[in-house]
Amino acid sequence: MARRSRKDEILQAALACFTEHGVDATTIEMIRDHSGASIGSLYHHFGNKERIIAALYLEGTEQYAQLLADGFASAKDARDCVRLLVTSYIDWVVANPDWARFILHSRGRVEASERADDLREANRRHYQRILEALAEYRAKGVFRELPIDCFASLVIGPTHDFARNWLAGRTQSDLGACRELFAESAWQSVRSV
Repeated sequence: MARRSRKDEILQAALACFTEHGVDATTIEMIRDHSGASIGSLYHHFGNKERIIAALYLEGTEQYAQLLADGFASAKDARDCVRLLVTSYIDWVVANPDWARFILHSRGRVEASERADDLREANRRHYQRILEALAEYRAKGVFRELPIDCFASLVIGPTHDFARNWLAGRTQSDLGACRELFAESAWQSVRSV
């Protein structure tokens, strides 16, 4: 297994500090102490805490986007693609619950930061990949007619809502155990009859 880069070590230390102390209460010094990085290294890679927050957010969302891209490359049909949108999300959240909580609570902060344009561009690329993966099936009429923004909400909305509640400890069912239920429900909600 490859050794983590110093940048990745700092990001993981920041996540641990944010999880334990909260984003607002975490200081650069706490992140430095937890990561073992010098203050110079921290500032070299990120500059300040807000940039660490944005980098951690963008790295997490990129991991999910990469899971999707890898899955789309081997998807056999429209059903596989739609189910993949859900299963990749669930798999990433279950494997990274602290990171997922951080992302759910930090979007507004990143949108208001100097990295807001980076976030918008990452989201644009992510949604473009999804649209491209589904375009052939949409053209063939595999999906029922609905506005594209409704399509995305129908597919991932219920899963996202349940994941938020699961991450907050407000569900009796385990998110991973509901993986197939949400994936198949997403497919049933958008397929043409």
